[in-house]
Amino acid sequence: MNSNPLRELILNKNGFNSSLRSGVENLSSELTLSELKQSYLTVLHQLVLLGLWRSGFFEKAAFYGGTALSLVHLLDRFSEDLDFSLLATEKDFSIDYYLEGVRREMIAWGIEPEIIVPDKKSSGIKTAFIKTMTLTSLKSIGIEYNKLQNIHRNEKSSVKIEIDTLPPIGFQSEFKYLLNPIPFSIRVMKLQDLYAGKMHALIGRKWKSRIKGRDWYDFIWFQKHSIKLNIKHLEAKLKKSMHLNENSELTLSELKQMLKDRIESIDFEQAKTDVVSFVKDPRQIENWSQELFMDIAEMIMVV
Repeated sequence: MNSNPLRELILNKNGFNSSLRSGVENLSSELTLSELKQSYLTVLHQLVLLGLWRSGFFEKAAFYGGTALSLVHLLDRFSEDLDFSLLATEKDFSIDYYLEGVRREMIAWGIEPEIIVPDKKSSGIKTAFIKTMTLTSLKSIGIEYNKLQNIHRNEKSSVKIEIDTLPPIGFQSEFKYLLNPIPFSIRVMKLQDLYAGKMHALIGRKWKSRIKGRDWYDFIWFQKHSIKLNIKHLEAKLKKSMHLNENSELTLSELKQMLKDRIESIDFEQAKTDVVSFVKDPRQIENWSQELFMDIAEMIMVV
């Protein structure tokens, strides 16, 4: 059997953030193909974070977003992208050095990445894509799984990285340890600021034809855990995205009204369709409605 420790992380079925937990009681025969791919992507997330840590990235940046909630705070849903914010504005920030660290780290663990950096001029967001050949990588790690035959040989798994190089003010961060594939620490925004970021997405995200039900699932998670929202950080983000006048001061009552206005425009059946493949227990979303979210909006607390 292949001794690559990533094999056990991928095959450990204990939820979509399975590689955070110990034990390999449930192996590949019990994983669906979708779960196997999501577990593999979670391991890719951890390898990218490990490579960034070795490169000193977290001396100047903090992790935030849904994947930060999933990996650090055990949010019970799968998340796709890795989002970061610099601690201070750096217009000429270059991602290249850190991506080279990610490349070296992944190769050391037996995975050959393809790294693509789109040319985005005059944008405060630095973007990169870390792609791997799914079938080749799973086989090299030692996955022996009958459903691998359903993965096309040219299929790629992709991790998107976004870094805000012109961050809004007012957030705090802390260092947290991840235990896999080895113990290492990352800088992550505090929960009150993670909540502010999620609220900004709820209010300001341009969904086009696809509503992000994942944002609404995370909203419930914050409220279930009685997390207070950093309203000053949210205010700064709303001003940056021009959802709030530069001279305005955001109050709790105004925040609740802005959210309720957004809730009134949401088709929650579409939102459920978006999130269902990302959650472990679909029963958690079966009663979603405008009435539910209007009620939850009244529960918001701020600091």
